[in-house]
Amino acid sequence: CVCVVVIQRDAQFDVTYDDTVTSDNQTIYSYNHTVSRNKTEGVRVSVELLSESAQSPVLFVVRQKQAVLSFQVPLILRGLYQRKYQYTQVGRTLCQPPTKALAETQFFYLDVSTLSSAGVHYQLRVSRVDSFTLQTDKKFSFNATPSQPQRRSGVRVVISVCVSRSVQCPVYELDNNVAFIGMYQTMTTTAAITVQRKDFPSNSFYVVVVVKTEDEACGGPLRFYPLLPDQLLDPGNRSKTLDVIVSPAINSEVYVMGMLFCLGIFMSFYLLTFLVACVENKRYGTVFEDASIGLTHRVCVSGKASVSPYEYGSFGEFSDQCCVFCVLDRSLESVARSRQESLSSVEEDDYDTLADIDSDKNIVRTKKFLCVSDLARKDKRILSKKYQIYFCSFNNILSNLGYVLLGLLFLLIILQRDILHNRALERNESTAVECGIPKHFGLYYAMGTALMMEGLLSACYHVCPNYTNFQFDTSFMYMIAGLCMLKLYQKRHPDINASAYSAYACLAAVIFFSVLGVVFGKGNTAFWIVFSVIHILATLLLSTQLYYMGRWRLNSGILRRMLNVIYTDCIRQCSGPMYIDRMVLLVMGNIVNWSLAAYGLIKRPNDFASYLLAIAICNLLLYFTFYIIMKLRSGERIQCLALVCILFTAVVWGFALFFFLQGLSTWQKTPAESREHNRECILLSFFDDHDIWHFLSSIAMFGSFLVLLTMDDDLDTVQRDKIYVF
Repeated sequence: CVCVVVIQRDAQFDVTYDDTVTSDNQTIYSYNHTVSRNKTEGVRVSVELLSESAQSPVLFVVRQKQAVLSFQVPLILRGLYQRKYQYTQVGRTLCQPPTKALAETQFFYLDVSTLSSAGVHYQLRVSRVDSFTLQTDKKFSFNATPSQPQRRSGVRVVISVCVSRSVQCPVYELDNNVAFIGMYQTMTTTAAITVQRKDFPSNSFYVVVVVKTEDEACGGPLRFYPLLPDQLLDPGNRSKTLDVIVSPAINSEVYVMGMLFCLGIFMSFYLLTFLVACVENKRYGTVFEDASIGLTHRVCVSGKASVSPYEYGSFGEFSDQCCVFCVLDRSLESVARSRQESLSSVEEDDYDTLADIDSDKNIVRTKKFLCVSDLARKDKRILSKKYQIYFCSFNNILSNLGYVLLGLLFLLIILQRDILHNRALERNESTAVECGIPKHFGLYYAMGTALMMEGLLSACYHVCPNYTNFQFDTSFMYMIAGLCMLKLYQKRHPDINASAYSAYACLAAVIFFSVLGVVFGKGNTAFWIVFSVIHILATLLLSTQLYYMGRWRLNSGILRRMLNVIYTDCIRQCSGPMYIDRMVLLVMGNIVNWSLAAYGLIKRPNDFASYLLAIAICNLLLYFTFYIIMKLRSGERIQCLALVCILFTAVVWGFALFFFLQGLSTWQKTPAESREHNRECILLSFFDDHDIWHFLSSIAMFGSFLVLLTMDDDLDTVQRDKIYVF
């Protein structure tokens, strides 16, 4: 028979009790306090174990009117790899029991017991918590440890320390259970939680701060490993000093003003575009009427046509034929035959012939749906994992509206130009058939649709930004860069531009490598070696394709032909390149791409998606610069509207990059480390720096599209056989 002596004593608040407990006795402390219906007070239980080597832990049980709380001392908390940390000082905050009376005296009991036969010396103190209720816009400071979490009654909370925070009741105050109820997040130095009134019908809540046992949960270094599985580790000094501020959340007026501001900014572009379109339509009609009068008297002259190798569709001399694109009703069959005879190495299935230049490449119809369906094949559970939320707010989603609205506006602009061009063709106007860059609107439609989809997927990414779904935000950036390069090349090479299937396959390959990089590229040397080799080989193949304008074949005889070219052009007779300008572009392009490949192989950046996007943007900027320089060298001019678009776009891109580099969050770090970069909203107390990046980048992309659309408007009255090819 085991006989246990129960000792009950009336205890007082703010009094420290030094006692000893054994397996033969049990001590019960009785406390009474007055509970008010209109006032919330906190009661803090603090225990310290003074015996250095206790055989068994001491169990403390707090029995309240409607709740029971128990904990043991020493307290064992587990960390990474099940490492055990022992704490001899433990503190808990009790929930205030509900009462219907205006004031009521209630009792609660604290039982102390152990199974240790030797006496265990402990120290107990129960006290009322000062400033338990948090006041609005008033800073409150306190200390917390893993075994002594802090809780306050308090909606937005800003905390200055690695800790977990939760807004909850009943109370779960330990690292292993704080996430069970309520909202929570980790932090290092600063963070915030927005509390909605609808989630707390009682109009009150508790703020719990728990210091993690290890910094690894917040991205810190791993200090040491346990030598034995059950070895108890010294937790060290894990005390944190915190500042908590409760401030009112923004009201509905701020939301309304933010949405109206967003709509107003982008709808103003619609108004400006309408005014410019009215002016341009008037000028367009006058200019083309004058040009048509000058072209009605033009006739063809039979004979040998001397054609410059830099002119549209020129591959040599055409005997007994009219000049290419000379007469409106002239058949192009003879031209197509001549081209086929002179380009025996060209695969006609892969390239559009001269007879196809007036037909659009309908890339938009095959490209956009594939990418959306590919990116939609994500595990839906990812968005529901709270610990993966880095930085999510409504303003980051709303600010993507600019991509959608400006993409739609660009589609309307293209539709208007398409309708005008078709009407000109129906009227059999010579300027629409014989002059200017051939009007292909398919790629423009694809660019506008891609801009809209970029806004939609960027909004999806900002719902839960993380490493896995960052490809949502970048996929259509690859598409936009690729479509812009295709359009630039199509302007001067409408006869040999890549078909929709080839372009589709290349962009699909880019998306495929982007996914592989996200999954396997982080710190994987083998992946970076393979990708760098493929990158360099693709650069060489594309350079050959562009330099010879498709007049070569990749087959078993490629090495023999390469050696033959090296022998004839470099050894037997040292001759320079036939197309110097094209060679300069390709040499610079190879230098840039080889440098990027070397950088990726050496540094192996974690953000593979951004690295791949940097490759696309660098190549696009290089080709665009080359195009502008060659256009000016050819004696062509840039009209006022196009020049304004170029200058405006350059300035907006500069400001956009400034706000982009502010880095308010990052998925490359842990959620707690990412929150270190968060800052206050600077525009209308609603939009932050990243929202301004969304605004400016959408405007800059729209301006870039307008540059591509208008940069060759000066050639609309120039005959096509007078237009230089480069």
